[in-house]
Amino acid sequence: MQILFLLYPNLTQLDMTGPAQVLARMPGARIDFAWKRLEPVMSDCSLALMPTVRLAEAPQADILCVPGGYGCTDMMNDAEVLDWLKGQAAGAKWVTSVCTGSLVLAAAGLLQGRRAACHWAWGEHLAKFGATFVAERTVVDAPFMTAGGVTSGIDFAFRLITETHGTDVAEAIQLALEYDPAPIGGGTPATARSEVMDALLATMSPRVAARVAAIDQAASARARAA
Repeated sequence: MQILFLLYPNLTQLDMTGPAQVLARMPGARIDFAWKRLEPVMSDCSLALMPTVRLAEAPQADILCVPGGYGCTDMMNDAEVLDWLKGQAAGAKWVTSVCTGSLVLAAAGLLQGRRAACHWAWGEHLAKFGATFVAERTVVDAPFMTAGGVTSGIDFAFRLITETHGTDVAEAIQLALEYDPAPIGGGTPATARSEVMDALLATMSPRVAARVAAIDQAASARARAA
């Protein structure tokens, strides 16, 4: 099964490496990381990631995945990337995303009329592309499977393996990776303490706001294309 991740500058590396680590254990899996060039790509935590194939030479994906990150707004306005995603999606069995990767799929016109997950701080913008934001860790609207913010990508990968290979295979991989999180609590807006939420919003909101214009630009382009 060919798994293909879109790799791009300033993505959140765990959006990609989390599910990639899980999906790599799936029987018959072959994983590629596609970008325009083969030079290392810098993530948002100064970890360089290496593409394995150029976009133009990428094989047809059985599972296509778009990770998120602050670089997503550049991808939402990149005609080459959006056209590539549309072409790949047409032949994929599953079209997936993690975090704000769903906004990139939406900008490509792939989530019109669909339910989709996204990071909680960005999900409202899916409506600009005709998609409905659902505040869940994994949302299935086949053939689309979208995950919420960052760590949700790991849960999404296990759900995808369950769908394609069954519960026994998924649980065996889970055990091999010792994935049994014991969170301290407060990992969602619904469970976070108000003082923690307020402090986070104070730092996150300006960064989100700085990219809203790029999201609106992509939404306008999508509307004209439709």
